[in-house]
Amino acid sequence: MYKNRIREYRKQKGMTLEEVARKSGISIGYLCHLEKETRVNPSIQIMENIAKVLGKDITEVFFSS
Repeated sequence: MYKNRIREYRKQKGMTLEEVARKSGISIGYLCHLEKETRVNPSIQIMENIAKVLGKDITEVFFSS
């Protein structure tokens, strides 16, 4: 589907998996799977929540090349 940049942006902000997961309303395990791309196709709402926490646009986090 895509090459996401969750980990890159999370590290840039100095945030832990736990912080991003809590602030975006998802489990740490699910976020970890998304980062590693062992899970794909999150809902639009989840993508919006993660992008907002990271201070980015959805396209920057999930659909950039």
